[in-house]
Amino acid sequence: MSQIYTKILLLVLHTKLFYIVFLVLFLITGKTTIYSQEIKTKKTFESGKKTVQLNESGAIIVNDSVKKTTNNNPEEITIKNDSIKKKPLLEGIVKRKAKDYEKANQKTKELTLYNEAELYYTDIELKAGIIILNYEKNEVYAGRIKDSLGNYTQYPVFKQGENIIEPDSIRFNFKTKKALVWNSKTKQGEMNILAEKSKRENDSVYFLKNARITTSKNVLDPEYYFLVRKVKFVPKKKVVAGFTNLYIADVPTPLFLPFSYFPMTEESTSGFIVPTPGQSNQQGYFLQNGGYYFALSDYYDLAILGDYYTNGSYGLRFESSYAKRYKYNGRVNFRLENNIQSEKGLPDYLRSSQYNIQWSHSQDAKAAANSRFSASVNLGSSQYFRQSVNLANVGSSLNNNLSSSISYSKTFQTIPQINFSLSATHNQNTNTELINMTLPTLQASVDRIFPFAPKDGIKKGFFKNINFQYNLRGENRITTADSLFFKPQMFRDAKTGFQHSIPISTNFKLLNHFSVTTSANYNEVWTLNTVEKSFSSSENKIITEDVKGFDAFRTYNFSANLGTTIYGTFDFGEDKKIQAIRHVMRPNISYSYAPSFEKYYDTYAIDATGNTMSDYTRFEGGLFGAPGKVYASSVGFSLSNSFEAKVRDDESTTGKPKKVMLLNSLNIATTYNLAADSLALAPLRVSGGTLLFKQKMNVNFATTLDPYAIDNSGTRIERFNIDNGGSLFRMTSANMTVNYAFSSTDFNNKGNTNASNQTAQNGGRQDDLFGIGSNLNDNRESLFNKDDEDEDEDTSDEWYNTKLPWDLNLAYSVTYNNRNRENEIGSHSLMMSGNIEMAPRWKVGFSSGYDFKQKGVTFTQLRFERDLESWRMSFNWVPYGTNSYWGFFIGISSSVLSDIKWEKRQLPDRVFR
Repeated sequence: MSQIYTKILLLVLHTKLFYIVFLVLFLITGKTTIYSQEIKTKKTFESGKKTVQLNESGAIIVNDSVKKTTNNNPEEITIKNDSIKKKPLLEGIVKRKAKDYEKANQKTKELTLYNEAELYYTDIELKAGIIILNYEKNEVYAGRIKDSLGNYTQYPVFKQGENIIEPDSIRFNFKTKKALVWNSKTKQGEMNILAEKSKRENDSVYFLKNARITTSKNVLDPEYYFLVRKVKFVPKKKVVAGFTNLYIADVPTPLFLPFSYFPMTEESTSGFIVPTPGQSNQQGYFLQNGGYYFALSDYYDLAILGDYYTNGSYGLRFESSYAKRYKYNGRVNFRLENNIQSEKGLPDYLRSSQYNIQWSHSQDAKAAANSRFSASVNLGSSQYFRQSVNLANVGSSLNNNLSSSISYSKTFQTIPQINFSLSATHNQNTNTELINMTLPTLQASVDRIFPFAPKDGIKKGFFKNINFQYNLRGENRITTADSLFFKPQMFRDAKTGFQHSIPISTNFKLLNHFSVTTSANYNEVWTLNTVEKSFSSSENKIITEDVKGFDAFRTYNFSANLGTTIYGTFDFGEDKKIQAIRHVMRPNISYSYAPSFEKYYDTYAIDATGNTMSDYTRFEGGLFGAPGKVYASSVGFSLSNSFEAKVRDDESTTGKPKKVMLLNSLNIATTYNLAADSLALAPLRVSGGTLLFKQKMNVNFATTLDPYAIDNSGTRIERFNIDNGGSLFRMTSANMTVNYAFSSTDFNNKGNTNASNQTAQNGGRQDDLFGIGSNLNDNRESLFNKDDEDEDEDTSDEWYNTKLPWDLNLAYSVTYNNRNRENEIGSHSLMMSGNIEMAPRWKVGFSSGYDFKQKGVTFTQLRFERDLESWRMSFNWVPYGTNSYWGFFIGISSSVLSDIKWEKRQLPDRVFR
């Protein structure tokens, strides 16, 4: 027996000696080939990728030596057992890298990587100042190191999949996948978590001790955090916490929870939406914006919200968003409100039902090359935005028009090219409650055809430029009232028709300086709606009957234009401040001709005798007009001017002058009717516009000048105004608008675009001259522009001492009426809005104006906001008027913790009718 033990011992010693010799040869040569005595398998070892065997106890055989890394590529250690019966110690390749050194210690079974150390294993990435791998215990330790000044640097960064942890140090077991982490920092969605000590059980469960949970960007010094003593953390799913206490600026508050639950999933999840309580003078106490959110899929969702008021009023809303990458995206809103005023039985008791439908859809440009679908819908009750008690949206309540459009277009790449579109439109006047709709509108066109032009070469001359095309337009137009919307009578009053047009045109040069354009147009109109007029002796009035059935008429006309461009320069000398002024004139003379189409006119009696007759056409009131009975032949004249100056630039380094636009446009236009017996000259229309003060002030003006006089009844007479004791022209109307937007940044502000997208979608203005609409569904939205701050911008909480950013937007408008000697100002107002930043994240804004005609202040709104980084505090106040309102809000900006807030508001007292 002793001999057998001796032989076994020698064999073991011999085997270890063989491994040591092999390892020495491998480190010297970098490449060694051996053959396993048991499985006879060939193994290759290279210096870039080392393959090291295990002994019978499973330990790695590595010399106790220090190796200097000579390249930046991480080396790989593949650990395999020489016996086919033993499983590999690790599941994959371990790649490592270090800047200073890699040290392997056979006694402690440790591999040490120092300075900018990196370790890669399966889906795990580990970077730190120092990494120690214990290949016997299958554990790795990573920590920070000190720099030359004694400060800690190179904190560990542990990444597994999409989860990233940045602790002070970490201890991880490859086999059990358990880990201990000290002062770990991780981000899950909008949540940042800093834990004193963390324990990783497996891929999906973590336990944290003394953890700080916050949405602040500054994890080490957050504005607020929730201190949790014990936490169970499931990445991308949830956080279940024990006793939780809210800290603000490291000061504990009396707000606490015995336990709490935080959803951490990156995917949308369904859940309840907590309502907001409040009180209204008209509706009493209420709960608003409560409901349930359905995360239906990755492509669309649904939120159902409701309001309830103690006087019986209620509201219901459905909101859904959908999107598909590289295809389309959109949003659908449906709102319904049943508002009650006063008490039943009282004289002022009134019930009002209002609704609103919004749909926006946009198609990605990459979705289809030759077709496109889009939608922008905003329709409903005319009084919805004025009577809704859940919408403090002033920009929408002041708007007088709701409009919608849904369209589909397609281009057929044929020769010639064919364009096709199908659309539905809606236009609604909220004052008159009149609705105009087209359901649908069909348009098709064939691209221009040049029958006499060569296939190759330029088109020059009269004949080569002759071209024609074909256009088709079909409409089903409906005009109805708000009260009849989508009722049977609405569709009975619809008008249907088609218009075919074939325009033929050509252009050529005359005397090398004049451009001549001639065109002729053929129109054919098909209609299903005509009228028939007759006199009813029994009722003693004219009866107009609608006739259903196909009918058509055909017309044609001719026109020609002659135009040129004249340049004039006035030089004053290069030593002058204004060196030259350039004047560009574009005169144009036009002629139009249309014959009389009397064949489409009939007569009818207008009294009981039948002797007095009147003409009418059965096509009057049609979709595409009616054929003209009067022969038309007129000559038109127009002249456009622009003035530009060349000014010496004293600040220029090149010495070149700069160009300054003095007057962008000055247009004059009139016509003379050759076929008219009297009053042949039309009023002269003068309009113009320019940009001043570095193109920050936009000025536009227009006026109408009539050469004829009027009688005492205000009717134009065949007598020039100058012959009637007046001036050469009689000004009948005029208007001027001035818009000026400037700021503290030396007039470089791009304009005020504070209005929210919802304000514009509801029909309000794009700017904030009529105020910013408050979205009562989500007060976390800023009242000001929420642009990302520049990295170099001072974001300290100190008040400004040398700068005070501000912007101001002015809009001035005036109109003048004198058509019948009124000599009065029709409208005269000045609107203004401005914002000022008192300190970083302290903003104040206002919107107001003055009506000089009515002598009163127009709508006024004051806005105050304090951006607390993770929190936002705002106060919105409309001090007077029918939309008087105030609201205060303070809460966490993140949507994850949107329920942690406090808000108070006084809604406007709506008047329902």
